[in-house]
Amino acid sequence: MILENLAEMQVFIKPGITDMRKSIDGLAVLVQSSMQLNPLDKKLFLFTNKKHNLLKVLYWDKNGFWLFYKRLEKHKFPWLMSEEASRQISEQELRWLLTGVNFFQAHSILQYSRVG
Repeated sequence: MILENLAEMQVFIKPGITDMRKSIDGLAVLVQSSMQLNPLDKKLFLFTNKKHNLLKVLYWDKNGFWLFYKRLEKHKFPWLMSEEASRQISEQELRWLLTGVNFFQAHSILQYSRVG
C-alpha cells in the first residue's frame, strides 16, 4: 500500500486553489501543465479547494492511478496560496499537513556571516 512506503515517496503540492470537480484525468493534466511534473512518476501530488477542507492525492501505481480524497468536516488544511508551479514537501511535512500543523509558516533559516 502507498502509505506504508511513504518514506520512499516524493510528495508535491500544487499551491493555490484547485477545482475539486477535476478527477484523475484533469488532475493529471494539471500535474503536467501547471506543476511541470510527470504524473506517471512514482510521486504523490496533492491538491486542495478554496475552503481548504478538501484534499485530493493523485498517485500512479504500475498500471493505473489512485485518487485519494479527504473532506474535513470542521477544520482546514494548511496550504500555500502562492501561484508557484509546485512545491516538494517531506514525509514529515505531509504528516503535519494531514494533522493540521501549518509548517508553511515555520521560522525561516537565517544566514549570517559574522556575529555582532
